[in-house]
Amino acid sequence: MTSFNIPPITRQGFSIKSRICGFFGTSKRKILQSHRVVTAEQEQEEQEDMESILKPLRDGESVLDLSPRSTVSGGVEDVYGEDRATEDQLVTPWTFSVASGYSLLRDPQYNKGLAFTEKERDAHYLCGLLPPTVITQQLQEKKLMKSIREYQVPLQKYMAMMDLQERNERLFYKLLIDNVEELLPVVYTPTVGEACQKYGSIFRRPQGLYISLKEKGKILEVLKNWPERSIQVIVVTDGERILGLGDLGCQGMGIPVGKLALYTALGGVRPSACLPVTIDVGTNNEKLLNDEFYIGLRQKRATGKEYYDLLHEFMCAVKQNYGEKVLVQFEDFANHNAFELLAKYGTTHLVFNDDIQGTASVVLAGVVAALKLVGGILADHTFLFLGAGEAGTGIAELIALEMSKQTKAPIEESRKKIWLVDSKGLIVSSRKNSLQHFKKPWAHDHEPLNNLLDAVKVIKPTVLIGSSGVGRTFTKEVVQAMTANNEKPLIMALSNPTSQSECTAEEAYQWSEGRAIFASGSPFDPVEYKGKVYVPGQANNAYIFPGFGLGLVISGTIRVHDDMLLAASEALAKQVTDENYNKGLIYPPFTDIRKISANIAANVAAKAYELGLATRLPRPADLVKYAESCMYSPVYRNYR
Repeated sequence: MTSFNIPPITRQGFSIKSRICGFFGTSKRKILQSHRVVTAEQEQEEQEDMESILKPLRDGESVLDLSPRSTVSGGVEDVYGEDRATEDQLVTPWTFSVASGYSLLRDPQYNKGLAFTEKERDAHYLCGLLPPTVITQQLQEKKLMKSIREYQVPLQKYMAMMDLQERNERLFYKLLIDNVEELLPVVYTPTVGEACQKYGSIFRRPQGLYISLKEKGKILEVLKNWPERSIQVIVVTDGERILGLGDLGCQGMGIPVGKLALYTALGGVRPSACLPVTIDVGTNNEKLLNDEFYIGLRQKRATGKEYYDLLHEFMCAVKQNYGEKVLVQFEDFANHNAFELLAKYGTTHLVFNDDIQGTASVVLAGVVAALKLVGGILADHTFLFLGAGEAGTGIAELIALEMSKQTKAPIEESRKKIWLVDSKGLIVSSRKNSLQHFKKPWAHDHEPLNNLLDAVKVIKPTVLIGSSGVGRTFTKEVVQAMTANNEKPLIMALSNPTSQSECTAEEAYQWSEGRAIFASGSPFDPVEYKGKVYVPGQANNAYIFPGFGLGLVISGTIRVHDDMLLAASEALAKQVTDENYNKGLIYPPFTDIRKISANIAANVAAKAYELGLATRLPRPADLVKYAESCMYSPVYRNYR
């Protein structure tokens, strides 16, 4: 390895620190407002949204208020696409010195394996360290896909992909992008659920940052240990509610790692700008506490003040270290913490909860697209949910918001078209005093009903949505009752992984005699019924969050507003073609996901500019082209 003395580099982000500190004060708000053209009617509509539920927890603050509590010093300037000028442009593989020889082969960001040219091998002291043959990235991809397909166990495929990510980053993303429909279930749900359950046993090299109670008081120092400085997206979990599998503690790290892999592959956010984080406050899973291979704190979960103090220190440290425009995505927190964190930091940080907001956006897109098959507008339909947690109530609120905007009716009226069933039965007004705050808006006047089947028979919904996390709860009787009430019932079994899905695609089609329009959270194979092939849709959050995050990053957005979620849903629904509809699909194929993500990013960015929350000025003339130009490319670069 050849080292050079490198003069200190002054990053622009640090040199303008004083300006960033005051950037979001009164003067900045005036600048942003000057780019915002909003009618009085729109102003009124903005008040009638999901924030009506969160505002009481925020002491009446809105994300548009730019709370004075939000100003924290620090951060770096966003320089997007710095490694992506043109694919044929020469770049220098810097680490702290020029990466050469053996160290270059061990650096996943720059390693190309046998694809290093003879000229590059001479220049970077690789001669003799590699076999003499030189092959293309395409041939490497073909060889690896052949190898992965030979594995029979999904977890083996997952481990093979993670090994590839750790040794050759660009080849990992090239495989994932080019084979997204085949590999998405491997790197994410359902396989990632099993990987998290066995994370201690398959753990090889650490990925991401582990912040535990041991780091209390020094979280900022821990963040500085991460080698990358220009972070744009953080996905953080505390492991308490991993998919439908419950408390997996520190082993929930597989979720942030998997989500960020999709941010890059599907949304084009640079890998170096992504940071997976697990907050370890213990676990209440006795099996893990007694497992000799468990990698986390061996103690019961911290709660109350101890828990929230640690999270607050983390959120403050993130902004201080990375700045105002870093996106923090909360992932797989338990219901009681998820709503609290979103309410608390929604007005002071750029935060997004995929379980509440991402799921809501992707489901709304599917429902809007399905209207072309079932007819009518949103307000013509009655919705029944099984599951009233963060996903169920988040979806319900976004549907009510869109319904309200379409009909110009108060959101309270729109909510009356939506019913929720939890573990105790139908949520009705007589239960209001015992309900958690996020369930209260859905407590309508009605006699109590103790189970889902009775609710379907009495409420007569046209749309049935499952977000319960409990498998096989859409029974044959339930599906048949839906079919008896509707010519084309829309049934969405959203719980993950596959084992927790409320019903399978085969069950939905058979029990409805082929009349159901079906979508699920986890993938199902096409089903043949009475000579016709039905292709189930997948209401996967991966349609939304990569493009949504990209839109926030490229526009320099500083807060997430509900209207941005609606913009993402509208963009996704518009990507469904007549060819897709003819197959019974209400979502476009994942093969077009990068095009879909660019359109979602453009729509989200446009809404951010409209709301005065975007800071990257001037606004690009063509936001779709700009989003595409900002996307990370996994094609190998040529080295000097």
